[in-house]
Amino acid sequence: MKRILVVDDAATVRMYHRSVLESAGYEVDEAINGIEALERALQSSFDLFVVDVNMPKLDGYGFLRELRGRDIPQVPAIMISTEAEASDRELAYAAGANLYMIKPTRPAQLLMNVGLLIGEAGT
Repeated sequence: MKRILVVDDAATVRMYHRSVLESAGYEVDEAINGIEALERALQSSFDLFVVDVNMPKLDGYGFLRELRGRDIPQVPAIMISTEAEASDRELAYAAGANLYMIKPTRPAQLLMNVGLLIGEAGT
């Protein structure tokens, strides 16, 4: 079973993403900020990260930069944010995101992108 780490400081957003992903058969873990996410990523392996941008302690950009700088197996990351400016998208890709989505995400769109990034498209 593919494992996904959902990183967001808002409990409602984590619960929403968890319900969408678990309904599609993924195993989901959660982190409330970039520091907690980094600890989980270093302790355990995931197939994908779903990361919010704006979080306390360590934001999504900082988490991805830190993760991408480590000598560990790298997996795809989807950055999800309310920020819709082109500069936000550019910052996300520069930090190491594979895809940038605007909140709120639609379940079908999220699942399609997750499937594409972890090689399960059309399954």
